[in-house]
Amino acid sequence: MIRMEQRVLGKTGRNVSVVGLGTWQLGADWGEVAESDAFAVLDAAVESGVTFFDTADVYGDGRSEQLIGRYLKGRPDAGVFVATKMGRRADQVPENYVLDNFRAWNDRSRANLGVDTLDLVQLHCPPTPVYTSDAVYDALDTLVAEERIAAYGVSVETCAEALAALARPGVASVQIILNPFRLKPLEEVLPVARAAGVGIIARVPLASGLLTGKYTADTVFAANDHRTYNRHGEAFDQGETFSGIEYGTGLAAAAEFAGLAPEGVTPAATALRWIIQQPGVSSVIPGARSVEQARANSGAAALPPLSPSTLEAVQGLYDRRLRASIHPRW
Repeated sequence: MIRMEQRVLGKTGRNVSVVGLGTWQLGADWGEVAESDAFAVLDAAVESGVTFFDTADVYGDGRSEQLIGRYLKGRPDAGVFVATKMGRRADQVPENYVLDNFRAWNDRSRANLGVDTLDLVQLHCPPTPVYTSDAVYDALDTLVAEERIAAYGVSVETCAEALAALARPGVASVQIILNPFRLKPLEEVLPVARAAGVGIIARVPLASGLLTGKYTADTVFAANDHRTYNRHGEAFDQGETFSGIEYGTGLAAAAEFAGLAPEGVTPAATALRWIIQQPGVSSVIPGARSVEQARANSGAAALPPLSPSTLEAVQGLYDRRLRASIHPRW
């Protein structure tokens, strides 16, 4: 088993690997993934030094949580911290974010994962008013007191939502879209999180695969892949798909980004390395549908830091191609 750099995940006080594993792909919305393939991906991640899995109760309606629970039951030595999320299985109205529902949602996740206490539960991109509700945070504190959960955090769509959550003392972590095509959090969120001792979990790190440089205008995604059915936000926030970037614009930006990769380093690994070295990031959580992807993603942790000139070039690319459409929305 490879040893990977560990960082403290904010107010959880727990160490997690700087590259984790996002497990949306193992549940649904990215095409089908066989159970045997899912276990192989989890195993490849652990053997590559990953000690942080991120999941949600809505991924495959619990399938992702169940797969993780069964895998870790057979690997008690893995030392994996599991973050899950709650709220997206119900109608997205603030009235549903109440203690009784939280208890029921958490109890389902505890059963799926096979644990008494959940390591971390994150509000899963709830309606914006939820982030400023005193009653919501009181309920989350109650779940900690009841030992249903060890800590809580939030997953957000916008920087404004992140800042609202960061004002609350009990919030342990903030999960936010952060990648070379999404720079606003660097300016507005990460400095505040560092000052508050709150961990940052960077999601959608490869802009739904755009930053791999492998897609073209002729690429066809499966009908049940969100990159087909949510390009314009038809099913959930548009920012979750290609980071909210229009596909053609994203392809052009990705081609330019690929040219910034150091010799012998893939564009995907370059993007992950860029995220890892942003001050305040606890872990980045790329997904993987294959053993090869899981190993390659984990390998980014061992790369040397990108040069100042490369960081400047990434900023310039964003400013020229993406800032006008991305910065005002998220």
